[in-house]
Amino acid sequence: MGAQRSEGGRDWPDQEEAENPEKITRPWNLMIKHRHIHKRGRRSLSAVSYTDPHVSMDLLRAVLQPSFNNDIMAVFMKYQKFYEKAAENVKENVGMEVQTDHLIREAYRNALEHAKQLFPEGEVKRAGPGVAMKRPKASDEECSQRGSPFPRKRKSRPAVTFPDRPATYFPVKPKVEAIRREGPKWDPSRLSETTTFVLGSRANKALGMGGTRGRIYIKHADLFKYAADSKDKQWLAERHHMRATGGKMAYLLVEEDIQELSRSDEYRESPEVRMDELKPFTVPIWMVEKMQQAMEVQKNADP
Repeated sequence: MGAQRSEGGRDWPDQEEAENPEKITRPWNLMIKHRHIHKRGRRSLSAVSYTDPHVSMDLLRAVLQPSFNNDIMAVFMKYQKFYEKAAENVKENVGMEVQTDHLIREAYRNALEHAKQLFPEGEVKRAGPGVAMKRPKASDEECSQRGSPFPRKRKSRPAVTFPDRPATYFPVKPKVEAIRREGPKWDPSRLSETTTFVLGSRANKALGMGGTRGRIYIKHADLFKYAADSKDKQWLAERHHMRATGGKMAYLLVEEDIQELSRSDEYRESPEVRMDELKPFTVPIWMVEKMQQAMEVQKNADP
């Protein structure tokens, strides 16, 4: 145990190694030394990172995120029926290959994206990337002073950007103007037993858009449209106002609104406009009452 014997038979006492530590240079000793230095550098980097105010606030955000998600989902569930009706309408107009669940999820993501306008970034947050740059630089200098063999990876790095915190794109301008649901056209009292209605498919054809199903709902999203339920569709089919559509959506529009559109500059001179396709009709009071409730809900749900 106290000594080791070489091939030549000479004993090398362990004490000689202890008395002359500088003369002994072994590669594995260097590897251990460098490994320890590298670990110390990593610990210092981790310790300094918590001084970043963004990191501290993001830790709080991570703790509260489950509660945020539950509250946000509750809001979406409140308006889910409107998204479902709109998605079914798109599926009916475009084709069966449309995935309604995908459309609804995409609409939810767009709503969250536009909600960022509530919290526009100011000039104070622009100092964030500067702080983040100084932090790794200090830790790299610490590693170099301790003799780390690893090069400085963060030296002369470009400005740090945060993909989830864009600083130059606020306020976000929506691609489509907000739908205005106000004024006399959105007063439920305008609907009565004497009000004449038309099918959305006929209005689409009358204005020369028959080649694209449902285009009128997209092009004129400010129009009031009522989604007929199964009882409404049965009543309409019995009076030959429409065919029995089964599970397909059927919308009713106010004839006065379509007539007003036909007199506008966009349609007045169009040779494709055929107002004789409308075939207007009146509906019973119980259906009018449902229309009034639907108008009130749509008007209040508008952001």
